Amino acid sequence: MVVGDASLDIDTLVIGAGPGGYVAAIRAAQLGQKVLIVDKSELGGVCLNRGCIPSKALIAAAHQYESAQHGEAFGISVENVKVDFAKTQEFKNSVVKKMTSGVSSLMKGNKIEVFSGECMFISDTEARVFNDHESPRYRFKHCIIATGSRPIELKPFPFGGRILSSTEALELPEIPKSMIVIGGGYIGAELGQMYSKFGTKVTIIEGMDTVLPGFDKDMTRLVAKNMAKTGIEIVTNAKAESAEQNDKEVTVKYSVGGESKEVTAEYLLVTVGRRPNTDGELGLDLIGLELDERGLVKVDHQGRTNIPNIFAIGDIVPGLALAHKASYEGKIAAEAIAGHKSVVDYKVIPAVVFTDPECSSVGLTEKEAKDKGYKVKSGKFPFAGNGRAVSLNNAEGFVRIVANEENNLVLGAQIVGIEASNLIAELGLAIEMGATLEDIALTIHAHPTLGEIVMEAAELVEGHPIHVLK
Repeated sequence: MVVGDASLDIDTLVIGAGPGGYVAAIRAAQLGQKVLIVDKSELGGVCLNRGCIPSKALIAAAHQYESAQHGEAFGISVENVKVDFAKTQEFKNSVVKKMTSGVSSLMKGNKIEVFSGECMFISDTEARVFNDHESPRYRFKHCIIATGSRPIELKPFPFGGRILSSTEALELPEIPKSMIVIGGGYIGAELGQMYSKFGTKVTIIEGMDTVLPGFDKDMTRLVAKNMAKTGIEIVTNAKAESAEQNDKEVTVKYSVGGESKEVTAEYLLVTVGRRPNTDGELGLDLIGLELDERGLVKVDHQGRTNIPNIFAIGDIVPGLALAHKASYEGKIAAEAIAGHKSVVDYKVIPAVVFTDPECSSVGLTEKEAKDKGYKVKSGKFPFAGNGRAVSLNNAEGFVRIVANEENNLVLGAQIVGIEASNLIAELGLAIEMGATLEDIALTIHAHPTLGEIVMEAAELVEGHPIHVLK
């Protein structure tokens, strides 16, 4: 505790301990900086505690449950398959604890001071951190703001009772009999499909003409088809208008093409995006930090704000709200503070959604490449032509590679299918290193593996596929 109103000196103050903040703190410490990290909640932020990690644990459990019910193709039958959802939640919580404990160990190992509480700027070189027990002041040379985002709350659908954000949806004590999901983006699609696999009757209300509107339609069609298999009703081009709830259910009124409709379920999950955490009591206005019209912090190619010694990263700056983007930006900011010439380059930031089948994308789509003036050639190799996918009885989907016709450089890739989240990494590396189609095609991939699909997709775009007819 600091006595009186004296200030402690540090090199770098990091505000927010999510995947952007804690990675920035570690990199700064590696570079010799004395670091303090402050977070009002838990180490790991939303991602490790209330987002990425717990949702993937529940999705994995849902896959296990579905597999146990449907092993007939392998000659395996299991009777009376049941879910003890309390134990499922215990498993999820144990995963979260392992990950957050790991972050805590990393903080100690890198000699990073951790303060659990709020932070408020006094000036552009000084801040007060406080909780119920103490309120020390720190004088800093540099600061990295990584306060993340929170679910957008719509006035007609205030969170509370049976109207849930993604946070509450991950904490339900039992599997609901029915659920309405407003928003068919990656969060709504993942959680809606996960609960559907557990047996929940799910209705997704989406304003666009497809779920996962950020992905190509030939990818989202496969996701929608699988959703239908578990009984999910997808209502597209719809406008959700109001909700009424009691202690047992919630009724949503919506319209499609001017026609009014309604649907009733045990719970309503609202997933219409996230809002940057820049509007709290941090005191950004006090120090004159510039925000855009959406409340995002304006930054340069190193994450530096209009105040030269203050940086911002993650969900509070422009761009996709992705955990791995935040971590990447955190490293860049820490290195910039240390005097390195590091700058951000977003051309290989992958996007992944853990639906069934999984979808992933990196670099440019075919349309984006054409819009940028490239002469494009592309092709997609089906999972059905891959022995490993067929042997897993999971052969739907494809790998598409987009290349520059003039020099065969890989410009982008999209994958829909089993393990798409892992397969996309090779194609991200290809774009980063300036690889050509031939570089991928000449790389010997082990057989039988899903990775071969990437090699065969490159061969297909080159014009000489082996395991499909040209």
